[in-house]
Amino acid sequence: MKALGIAVGGVPMLCSTVRIRNRRFCVSFSSSSGPKTAGVAGTKSGYKPGVFDDLFLNLFRNKLVQEVGWDSKKAGYDGLIEVANRLMMKGTTNSHTIEATVRILRSLFPPFLLELYKMLIAPIGGGKVAAIMVARVTALTCQWLMGPCKVNSVDLPDGTSCSSGVYVERCKYLEESKCVGICINTCKFPTQTFFKDHMGVPLLMEPNFADYSCQFKFGVLPPLSEDGTVLKEPCLEACPIASQRKIAARTIGVTACPKT
Repeated sequence: MKALGIAVGGVPMLCSTVRIRNRRFCVSFSSSSGPKTAGVAGTKSGYKPGVFDDLFLNLFRNKLVQEVGWDSKKAGYDGLIEVANRLMMKGTTNSHTIEATVRILRSLFPPFLLELYKMLIAPIGGGKVAAIMVARVTALTCQWLMGPCKVNSVDLPDGTSCSSGVYVERCKYLEESKCVGICINTCKFPTQTFFKDHMGVPLLMEPNFADYSCQFKFGVLPPLSEDGTVLKEPCLEACPIASQRKIAARTIGVTACPKT
């Protein structure tokens, strides 16, 4: 929870094979390298739902519920966040959570559509045409999940620039979940994997845990060292799972986060 359709960070998401194995990871907003309250303070995403937003939300939530086997009693976005949290807790490893999210993203599309896009559209113009297309579709269809966003220009590996970026001003999914683990394992990594493996479009997502913004870079592969860097990101002070961990630590001496 995470492009063309709906992204769990926007539907489509990540890079070839995610190398997060046997590590449980859940983090929250309290990065030691940046302002600890910048993300919590300030105005929440001001996006106003559009005509199709409820349709997108319900479609995505239904697929998420099918994967998890459980649904929240809460309606709307609050319920979606609870189901995403349950998905995090259900997976025995981060890899399992990422794989489950990729399955959800794939299920949002008609059979063969992804294969055709990867085979026919992705190779055009060295991949730039496909990258530009998914950037525009993401900005148009995923604001219900992420909040206000806009297409922008990003630098590509060949030294050129291209309007294949999407800048999310203040990610609603991260802000409402208050958990870096949910952002990373149900949005960033699976979204990157989804686009690269199933649509043929490389994607690098760069969430900012200080101000909740996020930069999508379609046409750019994530660096090989990305996994280790992201996994060092500390929990946010507002993370509900981190709060539960602190209570448990005081009562029964439990200090490990369930997602590390």
